[in-house]
Amino acid sequence: MLDHVSIGVRDTNVSKRFYDAALKPLGYTCLSQSPGSLGYGAEAVALWVNEAQRPVSADGESGLHFCFAAPTRSSVDAFHAGALRKGGSDNGAPGLRASYGENYYAAFIIDPDGYRLEAYCGVAS
Repeated sequence: MLDHVSIGVRDTNVSKRFYDAALKPLGYTCLSQSPGSLGYGAEAVALWVNEAQRPVSADGESGLHFCFAAPTRSSVDAFHAGALRKGGSDNGAPGLRASYGENYYAAFIIDPDGYRLEAYCGVAS
């Protein structure tokens, strides 16, 4: 349904350190970089991270979050750990979420600009 998502951030240098560490364990890398703009994905850019004069204000009650597909439960763990090391805030430690589904294994992070992120693996491992 979606080809890509773009988010606005205050500083792409800070965001690059964060997203490189958080997304690498999931198999996603920075595929495009120019001044003020980063593009992340596996084979094609699916997440654009762009400097913006007025990024969307962080609002934990908005319901907005982005969920990244993870190949394994250990990659979910590594996403969470890498994000915390590079300026993210914990919003839910890695683990099973039985209320979401039998094999729903996820971790939740808030990035340096306040975006709520999730890594999810639905495979029992």
